[in-house]
Amino acid sequence: MITVLVIGIGTGSPDQLTTEAVAALNRTNLFLVPDKGADKHDLATLRRELCETLIDHDRYRFVEVPDPDRGPDAERATDAYRAAVAEWHAERARRYAATIRDQLGSDGTVGFLVLGDPALYDSTIRIAESIRDDGRLDLAIEVIPGISSLSLLAARHKITLNRIGQPVHVTTGRRLPEEYRPELGDVAVMLDGSLQCKQLLPKHGDLTIYWGAQLGLPDEVLISGRLGDVIDEIEAARNAARAQRGWVLDIYLLRP
Repeated sequence: MITVLVIGIGTGSPDQLTTEAVAALNRTNLFLVPDKGADKHDLATLRRELCETLIDHDRYRFVEVPDPDRGPDAERATDAYRAAVAEWHAERARRYAATIRDQLGSDGTVGFLVLGDPALYDSTIRIAESIRDDGRLDLAIEVIPGISSLSLLAARHKITLNRIGQPVHVTTGRRLPEEYRPELGDVAVMLDGSLQCKQLLPKHGDLTIYWGAQLGLPDEVLISGRLGDVIDEIEAARNAARAQRGWVLDIYLLRP
């Protein structure tokens, strides 16, 4: 039997891991990390350094698995986008299953290191279930929660995500322009590669935005204020963060 540990690692800083997550790291024989190419190799390095810092033995392997090409999401309509993501997940599952079989056979513990929390806008649990349910391998899946980017964003800006008795709506940048309305309350936006909140400026420029990038890392940056006043500053900071690392992880909250 192979045990799969889906481990939430927050931002990847050792300070962001729970004691349960540290214990899970130390149980793992094989860590699988997606290889997203040279521009994003820093993400794999971050995970490797985390293991080196927190694991108290050397009886583990760290394998980078080439990530399948996902394609131009921004250019796809909704149905095409969902179909492409489904195929991307299926190919990831095939590659991970083959690597597990080659590296462990039918017994051992595999760890997936998930930035943030595995329960929120992450596909690792689904992919592990696909490997199990399709009969590729006999797996037992465990999930260890992590500190989400939502929690960290609120902590860094010293705010609550909701106001008293009010809802919080969590969505993606792709969906924001079509579904935003003030009645949603506070809106947290994830996976926004192009700051879709700019499309809200004509009607909702008075929204307050709390934005953060590279949260929990040494190059963390925070900006807040009236959306119409700070959007250019946010865009410049986002571009600078991407130029420095080759990638940027950011999130924001919009408050009426």
